[in-house]
Amino acid sequence: MQHILVYSDSLSWGLVPMTRQRLLFEQRWPGVLELALGSDQKVRVVEDCLNGRRTVWDDPFKPGRNGLAGLAQRIEIHSPLALVILMLGTNDFQSMHEHKAWHAAQGISALVAAIRSAPIEPGMPVPPILVLVPPALRTPQGPIAAKFEGGEKKCLGLAAAYRKVCEELGCHFFDTGSVITASKLDGVHLDLDQHLLLGEAVAEVVKALHLKSVGSNKR
Repeated sequence: MQHILVYSDSLSWGLVPMTRQRLLFEQRWPGVLELALGSDQKVRVVEDCLNGRRTVWDDPFKPGRNGLAGLAQRIEIHSPLALVILMLGTNDFQSMHEHKAWHAAQGISALVAAIRSAPIEPGMPVPPILVLVPPALRTPQGPIAAKFEGGEKKCLGLAAAYRKVCEELGCHFFDTGSVITASKLDGVHLDLDQHLLLGEAVAEVVKALHLKSVGSNKR
């Protein structure tokens, strides 16, 4: 069986825009991914998606939102893994930060390094990494407008910056903005139909990678 770890934020957790509710597993894109891949092979998608998670920075108001903190241990916990999917960066552009696309891309680079150096058991494979670029922010609306004010400008160039880092590090890359957009309601999260589109698109990307089923096997 293939085990895939999705390491992400509220866009993957399945936050329903303009609410504090969560989509069902089969509605949010990691669940759509698992169901789509399951038709061809046995796959378990492990969700590690925290609302407000940044790439490598702290949230001044909520603890535990630094994506780098504890990542190596999460890889250790869930190994052996056939793939790690990273989809982070949106929260790097919250209004309390001055970060731009380059900064978020450097954060992704640090996360990749942490995954590859994680203290997994001897003989277990270092998993390949697929970096998903979050869709560009629209103008933030509703209760989160102040939190993400200006984010639609700060995120400009994110796909190009992530692509460059992935090429340099030898990571797989997919621009989610090629198939989905941020919510029409709040400008940040994903509407239900976008989860379906993204899950199906990522399933095709993963199928093309021809991942090996690692299960509990050693190298």
